[in-house]
Amino acid sequence: MTHALIELHDLGFAWPGQPELLDLPALRLGAGESLFLRGPSGSGKTTLLGLLGGVQLPGRGQVHLLGQDLARLRQGARDRFRVDHTGYIFQQFNLLPFLSVRENVLLPCRFSALRRQRAEQRHGSLNEAAQTLLGHLGLPAGLWDRRADALSIGQQQRVAAARALIGQPELVIADEPTSALDSDAREAFLRLLFDECQAAGAGLLFVSHDQSLAPLFDRAESLIDLNRAARPREA
Repeated sequence: MTHALIELHDLGFAWPGQPELLDLPALRLGAGESLFLRGPSGSGKTTLLGLLGGVQLPGRGQVHLLGQDLARLRQGARDRFRVDHTGYIFQQFNLLPFLSVRENVLLPCRFSALRRQRAEQRHGSLNEAAQTLLGHLGLPAGLWDRRADALSIGQQQRVAAARALIGQPELVIADEPTSALDSDAREAFLRLLFDECQAAGAGLLFVSHDQSLAPLFDRAESLIDLNRAARPREA
Protein backbone atom coordinates (compact mmCIF):
# COMPACT_ATOMS: atom_id res chain seq x y z
CA MET A 1 0.00 0.00 0.00
CA THR A 2 1.28 3.48 -0.87
CA HIS A 3 1.89 5.93 1.95
CA ALA A 4 -0.99 8.26 2.72
CA LEU A 5 -1.25 11.84 1.53
CA ILE A 6 -4.54 12.32 3.38
CA GLU A 7 -5.81 10.37 6.38
CA LEU A 8 -8.91 11.32 8.33
CA HIS A 9 -9.74 9.55 11.59
CA ASP A 10 -13.10 9.91 13.37
CA LEU A 11 -13.48 13.46 12.03
CA GLY A 12 -16.26 15.60 13.44
CA PHE A 13 -17.03 19.25 12.71
CA ALA A 14 -19.90 21.62 13.55
CA TRP A 15 -20.23 25.36 13.12
CA PRO A 16 -21.00 27.22 16.38
CA GLY A 17 -24.62 26.70 17.44
CA GLN A 18 -25.29 24.27 14.57
CA PRO A 19 -25.74 20.48 14.47
CA GLU A 20 -22.76 18.42 13.37
CA LEU A 21 -22.08 18.93 9.66
CA LEU A 22 -19.37 16.30 9.21
CA ASP A 23 -19.01 12.92 10.87
CA LEU A 24 -16.42 10.96 8.88
CA PRO A 25 -15.09 7.75 10.39
CA ALA A 26 -12.25 7.53 7.84
CA LEU A 27 -10.99 8.78 4.51
CA ARG A 28 -7.65 8.02 2.85
CA LEU A 29 -5.85 9.14 -0.29
CA GLY A 30 -2.61 7.42 -1.24
CA ALA A 31 0.41 8.98 -2.92
CA GLY A 32 -0.11 9.24 -6.68
CA GLU A 33 -3.75 8.13 -6.41
CA SER A 34 -6.69 9.89 -8.07
CA LEU A 35 -9.88 10.00 -6.01
CA PHE A 36 -13.25 11.24 -7.23
CA LEU A 37 -15.32 12.51 -4.29
CA ARG A 38 -18.94 13.16 -5.14
CA GLY A 39 -20.00 16.16 -3.09
CA PRO A 40 -23.41 17.64 -3.92
CA SER A 41 -24.51 20.98 -2.51
CA GLY A 42 -25.10 20.83 1.21
CA SER A 43 -22.98 17.71 1.78
CA GLY A 44 -20.22 19.58 3.61
CA LYS A 45 -17.63 19.46 0.82
CA THR A 46 -16.52 23.09 1.19
CA THR A 47 -16.02 22.59 4.93
CA LEU A 48 -14.13 19.35 4.31
CA LEU A 49 -11.74 21.09 1.90
CA GLY A 50 -11.21 23.80 4.51
CA LEU A 51 -10.30 21.13 7.06
CA LEU A 52 -7.89 19.46 4.63
CA GLY A 53 -6.10 22.78 4.19
CA GLY A 54 -6.06 23.61 7.89
CA VAL A 55 -8.26 26.66 7.34
CA GLN A 56 -10.67 25.15 9.86
CA LEU A 57 -9.82 22.68 12.62
CA PRO A 58 -11.94 19.64 13.52
CA GLY A 59 -14.05 19.56 16.65
CA ARG A 60 -12.86 15.99 17.17
CA GLY A 61 -10.70 13.48 15.41
CA GLN A 62 -7.65 14.08 13.27
CA VAL A 63 -6.71 15.39 9.83
CA HIS A 64 -3.32 14.10 8.70
CA LEU A 65 -1.70 15.57 5.60
CA LEU A 66 1.57 13.81 4.64
CA GLY A 67 1.57 12.33 8.12
CA GLN A 68 1.30 15.73 9.81
CA ASP A 69 -1.59 16.29 12.23
CA LEU A 70 -2.66 19.77 11.13
CA ALA A 71 -4.22 20.63 14.49
CA ARG A 72 -0.77 20.41 16.09
CA LEU A 73 0.53 23.29 13.97
CA ARG A 74 0.03 26.98 14.71
CA GLN A 75 -1.98 28.94 12.15
CA GLY A 76 1.05 30.37 10.35
CA ALA A 77 2.72 26.97 10.15
CA ARG A 78 -0.49 25.41 8.80
CA ASP A 79 -0.63 28.07 6.08
CA ARG A 80 2.99 27.43 5.09
CA PHE A 81 2.46 23.67 5.14
CA ARG A 82 -0.61 24.02 2.91
CA VAL A 83 1.10 26.13 0.24
CA ASP A 84 4.24 23.96 0.30
CA HIS A 85 2.44 20.67 -0.25
CA THR A 86 -1.00 21.35 -1.77
CA GLY A 87 -2.11 22.88 -5.06
CA TYR A 88 -5.75 23.99 -5.41
CA ILE A 89 -7.93 24.35 -8.50
CA PHE A 90 -11.01 26.31 -7.46
CA GLN A 91 -14.45 26.19 -9.05
CA GLN A 92 -14.20 29.86 -10.07
CA PHE A 93 -10.44 29.44 -10.69
CA ASN A 94 -9.60 32.50 -8.48
CA LEU A 95 -7.07 33.92 -10.93
CA LEU A 96 -5.89 37.48 -10.29
CA PRO A 97 -7.36 39.33 -13.29
CA PHE A 98 -4.81 42.17 -13.32
CA LEU A 99 -1.85 39.75 -13.56
CA SER A 100 -0.69 37.98 -16.71
CA VAL A 101 -1.16 34.28 -17.28
CA ARG A 102 2.50 33.65 -16.51
CA GLU A 103 2.38 35.74 -13.31
CA ASN A 104 -0.69 33.85 -12.08
CA VAL A 105 1.02 30.50 -12.59
CA LEU A 106 4.09 31.64 -10.65
CA LEU A 107 2.15 32.89 -7.60
CA PRO A 108 2.65 29.77 -5.42
CA CYS A 109 6.42 30.11 -5.83
CA ARG A 110 6.23 33.60 -4.32
CA PHE A 111 4.72 32.16 -1.14
CA SER A 112 6.54 28.81 -0.96
CA ALA A 113 10.33 28.60 -1.00
CA LEU A 114 10.01 24.82 -1.30
CA ARG A 115 7.90 24.93 -4.46
CA ARG A 116 10.17 27.61 -5.91
CA GLN A 117 13.19 25.39 -5.29
CA ARG A 118 11.49 22.33 -6.79
CA ALA A 119 10.44 24.26 -9.91
CA GLU A 120 13.94 25.64 -10.45
CA GLN A 121 15.59 22.26 -9.90
CA ARG A 122 13.26 20.47 -12.30
CA HIS A 123 13.13 23.08 -15.08
CA GLY A 124 16.17 25.31 -14.59
CA SER A 125 14.15 28.47 -13.94
CA LEU A 126 10.72 29.55 -12.75
CA ASN A 127 9.89 30.99 -16.15
CA GLU A 128 10.72 27.70 -17.85
CA ALA A 129 8.63 25.80 -15.28
CA ALA A 130 5.58 27.97 -16.00
CA GLN A 131 6.03 27.77 -19.77
CA THR A 132 6.44 23.99 -19.72
CA LEU A 133 3.25 23.48 -17.71
CA LEU A 134 1.24 25.89 -19.84
CA GLY A 135 2.48 24.18 -22.99
CA HIS A 136 1.63 20.72 -21.70
CA LEU A 137 -1.83 21.93 -20.73
CA GLY A 138 -2.48 23.20 -24.23
CA LEU A 139 -2.32 26.98 -23.76
CA PRO A 140 -0.67 28.70 -26.76
CA ALA A 141 2.46 30.76 -26.09
CA GLY A 142 0.79 33.84 -27.54
CA LEU A 143 -1.48 33.98 -24.49
CA TRP A 144 1.14 33.67 -21.74
CA ASP A 145 1.65 37.41 -21.29
CA ARG A 146 -2.01 38.41 -21.59
CA ARG A 147 -4.07 39.42 -18.58
CA ALA A 148 -5.88 36.47 -17.08
CA ASP A 149 -9.30 38.11 -17.51
CA ALA A 150 -8.77 38.24 -21.31
CA LEU A 151 -8.98 34.45 -21.58
CA SER A 152 -11.91 32.14 -22.19
CA ILE A 153 -13.26 29.93 -19.40
CA GLY A 154 -11.48 26.87 -20.78
CA GLN A 155 -8.20 28.78 -21.05
CA GLN A 156 -8.53 30.12 -17.50
CA GLN A 157 -9.08 26.56 -16.32
CA ARG A 158 -5.73 25.52 -17.78
CA VAL A 159 -3.99 28.44 -16.12
CA ALA A 160 -5.52 27.47 -12.77
CA ALA A 161 -4.28 23.90 -13.24
CA ALA A 162 -0.75 25.07 -14.08
CA ARG A 163 -0.74 27.27 -10.98
CA ALA A 164 -1.81 24.31 -8.82
CA LEU A 165 0.86 22.03 -10.29
CA ILE A 166 3.92 24.29 -10.33
CA GLY A 167 6.61 23.29 -7.87
CA GLN A 168 5.35 19.68 -7.66
CA PRO A 169 3.04 19.76 -4.63
CA GLU A 170 2.35 16.25 -3.39
CA LEU A 171 -1.42 16.83 -3.39
CA VAL A 172 -3.69 18.56 -5.91
CA ILE A 173 -7.25 19.37 -4.79
CA ALA A 174 -9.77 20.29 -7.48
CA ASP A 175 -13.14 21.72 -6.42
CA GLU A 176 -15.72 21.50 -9.27
CA PRO A 177 -13.23 22.90 -11.83
CA THR A 178 -15.10 21.51 -14.85
CA SER A 179 -18.61 22.70 -14.03
CA ALA A 180 -18.61 25.37 -16.77
CA LEU A 181 -17.41 23.03 -19.55
CA ASP A 182 -19.25 20.71 -21.91
CA SER A 183 -18.71 16.95 -21.65
CA ASP A 184 -16.02 16.69 -24.34
CA ALA A 185 -14.03 19.58 -22.87
CA ARG A 186 -14.38 18.13 -19.35
CA GLU A 187 -12.90 14.78 -20.33
CA ALA A 188 -10.11 16.37 -22.38
CA PHE A 189 -9.14 18.60 -19.46
CA LEU A 190 -9.16 15.66 -17.04
CA ARG A 191 -6.83 13.68 -19.28
CA LEU A 192 -4.37 16.59 -19.26
CA LEU A 193 -4.71 16.96 -15.50
CA PHE A 194 -4.09 13.23 -14.93
CA ASP A 195 -1.00 13.34 -17.14
CA GLU A 196 0.48 16.32 -15.28
CA CYS A 197 -0.30 14.89 -11.85
CA GLN A 198 1.37 11.63 -12.87
CA ALA A 199 4.43 13.47 -14.20
CA ALA A 200 4.74 15.36 -10.90
CA GLY A 201 3.96 12.30 -8.76
CA ALA A 202 1.00 14.15 -7.22
CA GLY A 203 -2.14 12.65 -5.74
CA LEU A 204 -5.43 14.14 -6.93
CA LEU A 205 -8.58 14.72 -4.89
CA PHE A 206 -11.31 15.82 -7.31
CA VAL A 207 -14.59 16.98 -5.77
CA SER A 208 -17.62 17.23 -8.04
CA HIS A 209 -21.34 16.54 -8.22
CA ASP A 210 -20.94 15.12 -11.77
CA GLN A 211 -21.04 11.35 -11.28
CA SER A 212 -20.33 10.75 -14.99
CA LEU A 213 -16.67 11.62 -14.38
CA ALA A 214 -16.15 9.00 -11.66
CA PRO A 215 -15.06 6.09 -13.95
CA LEU A 216 -12.03 8.10 -15.07
CA PHE A 217 -10.48 7.96 -11.59
CA ASP A 218 -8.62 5.28 -9.66
CA ARG A 219 -11.32 5.33 -6.99
CA ALA A 220 -14.65 7.03 -6.32
CA GLU A 221 -16.44 7.81 -3.05
CA SER A 222 -19.64 9.64 -2.12
CA LEU A 223 -19.41 12.22 0.64
CA ILE A 224 -23.07 11.57 1.44
CA ASP A 225 -22.28 7.89 2.03
CA LEU A 226 -19.11 8.60 4.02
CA ASN A 227 -20.62 11.35 6.16
CA ARG A 228 -22.77 9.91 8.93
CA ALA A 229 -24.04 13.40 9.78
CA ALA A 230 -25.70 13.58 6.34
CA ARG A 231 -27.72 10.41 6.82
CA PRO A 232 -31.40 10.60 7.81
CA ARG A 233 -31.94 10.38 11.55
CA GLU A 234 -33.84 7.36 12.78
CA ALA A 235 -37.27 8.12 14.24
